[in-house]
Amino acid sequence: MINRLAILGATGDLSARYLLPALVALRATGDLGDHFRLTGASREDWDDERYREWVTAQIDRHGGHCPADAKAAIAAATRYQRADVTNPADIASVVAGEGPVAVYLALPPGLFPVVVSALHRAGLPEGSRIVLEKPFGEDLAGAQELNQLLADLVPEQAVFRVDHFLAMTTVQNVLGSRLANRVLEPIWNSTHIAEVDIVWDETLALEGRAGYYDTVGALKDMVQNHLLQLLCLVAMEPPITLGERDLRDRKVDVLRSVRLLTEDDVVRRTRRARYLAGRIGDHDIPAYADEEGVNPRRRIETYAEVELELDSWRWSGTTFRLRSGKALRADRKEVAVRFRSVPHLPFGHSGEPRPNVLRFGLEPEGLTFDLTGIGSHPNTLAPLSLTAQLEPPHLPAYGRLLLDVLNGDPAMSIRGDEAEEAWRVLTPVLSAWQKDLVPLEEYPAGSDGPAPRPYGSGQQRRGELLHAEAAPPGDAP
Repeated sequence: MINRLAILGATGDLSARYLLPALVALRATGDLGDHFRLTGASREDWDDERYREWVTAQIDRHGGHCPADAKAAIAAATRYQRADVTNPADIASVVAGEGPVAVYLALPPGLFPVVVSALHRAGLPEGSRIVLEKPFGEDLAGAQELNQLLADLVPEQAVFRVDHFLAMTTVQNVLGSRLANRVLEPIWNSTHIAEVDIVWDETLALEGRAGYYDTVGALKDMVQNHLLQLLCLVAMEPPITLGERDLRDRKVDVLRSVRLLTEDDVVRRTRRARYLAGRIGDHDIPAYADEEGVNPRRRIETYAEVELELDSWRWSGTTFRLRSGKALRADRKEVAVRFRSVPHLPFGHSGEPRPNVLRFGLEPEGLTFDLTGIGSHPNTLAPLSLTAQLEPPHLPAYGRLLLDVLNGDPAMSIRGDEAEEAWRVLTPVLSAWQKDLVPLEEYPAGSDGPAPRPYGSGQQRRGELLHAEAAPPGDAP
């Protein structure tokens, strides 16, 4: 286990909200011992004492109910160094020390190439590891270039392209439900499953993130990484083991099987939109184009939807729909596996039952199976839902990721070829959107998103279903 962690960009939001609380959680569970040391590097003209004060304040603010001794231990194990993270001399001073170090790039993705180059010139102790957040590159060519830079610095197994979605309890439960239950795996195919919706709808608007978000948008921020990762776990063939090679090979197989969209496909099977002024709860939300720090001429989307098909024996004929939107009326964050209807109903004029839907709730975490049962009157049908509560996770998602990094287990990080395949899948979408072949629609903040398309568009009925499922209980038709 590596006992040294260096965070580049150590005074940013990622460190404050996620990395520092995760380290405290690891200390509280005994996964970090007395030999652990943290170096924070950033441009602020601080010393160790000033940084430790900031660390303590952020842990108190974001660290929940972790024991006081764990918080104090992490603060005491921390030192600070003012550094230009693009300067090899500064970087060399940050990573200096005895033994290997894990270097976490808590930085804007646009800085990754120049920082990795600086790390290469500075030199790293043998056995060190590099951690990068999504999005990995800005396009396919950028991902390939960054992969080559990393390959010149450290072995592939020492590169951790992390996605905290992969460490969420319910995401892990997708694998558990599929692979540990005989009742599910035999029907986990296109013969029985018509559609899979992978949805991350948020009531949150921009929340002061214009500096990052207005350069990427919903497609790159959510669909290209998080939602494609969920697609891989839902659709992959059962791996021989959950070791890094077996698991990641099967994920790459899924991405390679995705049928590339033509320009006509992109027009018919994708949507993009951004929110107008509206109201969410008690708050008035300005239009995205009027948010502080937004350049309207970039035409960045806050809502993205993509329909994909997989060319494989298991999934030919099943539609996978990936969708993410901001400033919507209700939070909906789930993987919804929609089964085909039964071939015959012997219940007279009882009406059509809703399809069985297995829902993996991502936030909040949970598992629900929507079924159809007998109603209160003979020969009538009624909806029935079975809900399972998941045990609280041992560690927060970032705690699991950091533990994997320090222990050197890359199974739940993204391999280089996988990162490139994910960009390959969405390159036709990015290209068509840049040509304005797909209109940038608009929707009021606090609504269900852009209105359903007219009949004959190919997505109208699905738009109705997605809007209905976003409604709180009692509001759905």
